[in-house]
Amino acid sequence: MASLLRLALPVIVVQLGLMAMGTVDMLMVGRISGESLAAIALGHVYFMSAVIFMMGTLTSIDPFVSQALGAGDEAAVTRVIRRGLVLALALSFVSMLIMAPAAQVLEMLNQPAEVIPEASAYVHVSIPGAIAFLIFFALRQSLQAMHRMRAIVWTILAMNVANVLLNRILIFGGLGIPALGSVGTAWASTICRWGLALSLLAVIWPRLRQKDGSPRPFFRWAPFRQMLSIGLPIGIQISAEFGAFAVMAVLMGHFGATTMAGHQVAINLASLTFMVPLGISMAAAVRVGHAVGRRQPAAARQAALTACAFGVSFMSLCACIFIFRPHELARAYSPDPEVIAMAAVFIPIAGVFQIVDGLQIVASGALRGAADTRMPMLMHGFAFWLVGIPLGWYLAFETDVGPRGLWWGCAIGLAIVALLLSLRLRRILRHAVAPLRLDT
Repeated sequence: MASLLRLALPVIVVQLGLMAMGTVDMLMVGRISGESLAAIALGHVYFMSAVIFMMGTLTSIDPFVSQALGAGDEAAVTRVIRRGLVLALALSFVSMLIMAPAAQVLEMLNQPAEVIPEASAYVHVSIPGAIAFLIFFALRQSLQAMHRMRAIVWTILAMNVANVLLNRILIFGGLGIPALGSVGTAWASTICRWGLALSLLAVIWPRLRQKDGSPRPFFRWAPFRQMLSIGLPIGIQISAEFGAFAVMAVLMGHFGATTMAGHQVAINLASLTFMVPLGISMAAAVRVGHAVGRRQPAAARQAALTACAFGVSFMSLCACIFIFRPHELARAYSPDPEVIAMAAVFIPIAGVFQIVDGLQIVASGALRGAADTRMPMLMHGFAFWLVGIPLGWYLAFETDVGPRGLWWGCAIGLAIVALLLSLRLRRILRHAVAPLRLDT
């Protein structure tokens, strides 16, 4: 437990720091109006939908770096980081192309007409930040796998302070800058994403400059193909989960701006607590990867079991708070009584699925450390898209459950995927896992 916490706690701080930036955006924009809160919620979902697959694909850096370190191959670590940055640059351009037609896509999805202009403006201002965000993510995964968390933590803390100051100036006006409203928070986020990327690039630059001693050319297809063979299933898996919640947000738009704003409050709270098991999941991926690289199957099993127990325990505590204190939590986001009342309907449901959500993400991380990514991808696709989303749609639009049905559908999907991943993890780690053969 102690060794897990030494790695997990800084990762959790980083995850909470990233989430805090979005939470501050919501809290400050929520003071403008419920419509503005709904607009940036929709814009943020669109932005994340455009980058989430790319982030998942870049998560392949985790098992390659951690297993190379476990095997003592420092040169391979450097080559993986460099190739991860190349992938980040390539994938960022795809994300920017997806973000360009935001207004037309939102209209096609029948989102509330009153929020589309603000939401699409938010997305367009966020486009330059996509490249920085993915570079930061690649560098974060690399440093994290190397247990170099201090620089990431300090960078996150500094950018959170910068985000608050920039939001205050750009949203409400100041220092000669006119008030930009909700679009101001998109500018603040873009600036801070570049701050994150450039700060970590400065930290890792000495390693990138080192010669790796390889006589083989850097731009060979084989190593990139190997990274993609691990990363693409992770990208699809994460996209399946995030996409389910994105679809839920889009369908929520059919119930009006107030319902969407209440939904966003609840989902932001659930996402905030989710950062803790997500951090544990990332730590589990590193610890399992190191154990696999050292060919220590017992250590890999222990790391996975400890991580799952810690994740479930934390989320059980959060579930109690969500179920018994929904109105108090909602009031932190908006003074609007209608938004508070709607959020208080969704928050207890979010509390119900906290436990299985924590279990499924930690199990996913442990499996990623063992480079097992294809079967988890299929499990996520089945649970969310063949069960959760259809069931949620039916409950919301074909019964009198209403918008709550969308939440219950996703909750059931999470429960199914948690069960499937737990069984998969038990089966995979029952025997020794063969380390990756790094084609570098």
